[in-house]
Order: sequence, then C-alpha cells, then structure tokens
Amino acid sequence: MPKNRIMVAGEKESFLIRVLVKKLKDSGYDAYFANWTVNDINAGWEDAGLIALYAEEREHPGHDTLVFLKDKLNEDSKVVTVIGEKQDIKVITDVVPSDHIYKEYIRPIDASAFIKDVEEVMDKMNAGEFKKSILIVDDDPNYMGVVRDWLKGTYKVSMANSGLQAIKWLGKNKADLILLDHEMPITSGPQVLEMLRGDLDTASIPVMFLTGKSDKESVMAVLSLRPEGYFLKTIEKEELLQQLKEFFIRHK
Repeated sequence: MPKNRIMVAGEKESFLIRVLVKKLKDSGYDAYFANWTVNDINAGWEDAGLIALYAEEREHPGHDTLVFLKDKLNEDSKVVTVIGEKQDIKVITDVVPSDHIYKEYIRPIDASAFIKDVEEVMDKMNAGEFKKSILIVDDDPNYMGVVRDWLKGTYKVSMANSGLQAIKWLGKNKADLILLDHEMPITSGPQVLEMLRGDLDTASIPVMFLTGKSDKESVMAVLSLRPEGYFLKTIEKEELLQQLKEFFIRHK
C-alpha cells in the first residue's frame, strides 16, 4: 500500500473537496477524489492509506455504502475521518465502528489542522498502530519466527517463549489474540490459559491453541479447555491468514 495515498470520498467533486485535495497534494500526499459508491470505494480500497468521508449540504453515504465500509473496516487495519455537519456525521457514525473513525470534523474545517492530523494518522498507520495485535507463545523459536513472518504484514506481532514471559508481557501490553502452544515444558498451554482466565486484566483476551497433535483424543482435549479455536502446526500460511481474518470479523 502506498504510504501517502488518501481517498477523499463524497457525493460529488465539489469546489470544497477540490480545494482540500489540492491542499493535501501540496503537502506531499497522493490525494484524489472518489465518489462514495460501493464500486468506487472498493476500487481504491487496497491503495488508500486513509479515507476521508466528506459530507456536504446534508448529503451523506447511503446505507449500502456505510454497511460496506463497516464490513471492510472490520476486515482491514484502516481508519477513516469524517467531515460534515453534525447530523450527517451521526448518520455515518451510527453504522461505521467508532474504533475505525480516527477523527470527526465539523464543517467548515481548518485545512491546516486537518493536514496536521493526517500526518499524525499516517505516521501511526505506517508504524502499525491500527493493526490487530497478536501474541505468539511457543517454546520453539524457529516455529515462532516462521509464524511471525507469515503474519507481520497484516498484524502487529509479538512473541514470548514461555507462559511466564507471556504473562509478564501482557502486564505492559495489549493483545487482540493469543496464539498459544498447547505442549510447552514447565508451564503448559492449559496452565497458561488458566492463569489468563484467572486474571481480570487478561480474562477476556481470545486464545487459540497451536498444537502438533491431530489425533481425535488430543484435539478433544484441546477443545475441552474452551479456547476460541485451535490450529494444527502443519497449517499453511494462506489458510492461517484466512482463518485469522474470519476470526476477527466474527469477533468484532
């Protein structure tokens, strides 16, 4: 994804939108206008680092477009900014998840302040701050490294080589999902899960087990612990990425 590409979406390419796009371009951003139809937003989705929804004169995206935006934002690590009158902003924020809305702006906006905020949000995006955070816990550093390489383009990935190290890490950091090795020495995966569930600060973090055993008895033993799911360590990269994507959509 180009690091500085910004989509300004609106009902039509009005004078005010053209002025905003020009100011963004003058500040070094690859900014462009797109109609806020599903087709136009979808066509530029992959390349856009940031999407600015610009509502004018009580115009706002239709419900189909807003539902599309909600679903796409739940899938990807992106944010939008919303510009408009209060009533138009409310129509958008009633559908689009609040944690994907970086900031709201009441028209008329201060273009200089807006561009300063854009610089801030793009820096955060490039640093991966809006990505889902996954903690991998496994005593095998080689396996952890492989999984990290698979996930790091899509997620913010951290690693811990023991259950105790994971607990210590979680004392200072946030995780949206823990991938936990089931068969670890000293403190096993089930023991780590029990510790996590027994602490209010970590009890609600989703946990998925990583296991090298695929026989029915072993799988049933894993599922009896009621994790959010499990992955066999023989899983391929694309299947793992797809299942994680589906997990985050379901658990939004």
